[in-house]
Amino acid sequence: MRVPIPEVHGDELVWRRVQVPVRDVAFVRGVLEASEGLACMFAERGGDLLLVAPASQEATLDEVVQDFRRELGAIVTRVSGRGGMKADALRV
Repeated sequence: MRVPIPEVHGDELVWRRVQVPVRDVAFVRGVLEASEGLACMFAERGGDLLLVAPASQEATLDEVVQDFRRELGAIVTRVSGRGGMKADALRV
């Protein structure tokens, strides 16, 4: 059953849309679960993910996303937040 990714509103949360290879989705979930309270992950299909974090964790979320880019070849497709990851950090 396909469940659409929710929309995120408000200044309390920041989010990153990323794409990773399907085989790496469980790894991403494991990293986020091991980083207690960092972010929640939503997946609509395959490796299309939405990572949502408290605004206070934006810098840490960006570090983890950059690690996913380097290690997994993750592609950041959209960014929302207070000033973290900039458009030039996107690889689309």
